[in-house]
Amino acid sequence: MLELEARPLTPEAFAPFGEVIDTRVSDYFHINAGRTRRYHDLARVETLGEEARALISIFVSQPISVPLDLSFLERHPQGSQAFVPMHEERFIIVVAPPGEQIDPESVQAFVTDGRQGVNYRAGTWHAIQSVLEREGEFLVVDRGGQGNNCDEHPIDIRVTLPHGEAVTSPREQEETP
Repeated sequence: MLELEARPLTPEAFAPFGEVIDTRVSDYFHINAGRTRRYHDLARVETLGEEARALISIFVSQPISVPLDLSFLERHPQGSQAFVPMHEERFIIVVAPPGEQIDPESVQAFVTDGRQGVNYRAGTWHAIQSVLEREGEFLVVDRGGQGNNCDEHPIDIRVTLPHGEAVTSPREQEETP
């Protein structure tokens, strides 16, 4: 089993896999008579193939426990996929570069600070949504249209958080005496 410790998410460390969506490290300009800051073009939406289109969805994810055990990673070969937390939900990200196979040496894990989103580039292998502490709502932008846009690759991975930080789901917290 591949064991990873999730490290803090930074734009530089995540660059091989896509973009970090974070207004705190982005430039902006004013619109709407100066009342609104527009953080423009934070990520590239990729939609490959005929009749492809960008989709905007909301995902509601249940919290996971740490260590997080994964049995596969998935990829979307025909388009990017962005996840932006709507209520400062922290989540774990596990990624590997695009390719037909996954090299275990290339797999990396990150943990967000709750204000960061990510945009996975087309073909980037990634774990399923893994929100920490509480149920999470995420604005999701990805590709719709014809063709298969989801592949899975089996791989056993265990992810921990830095410095032994423990996170349990709310259900487990309720069951603890």
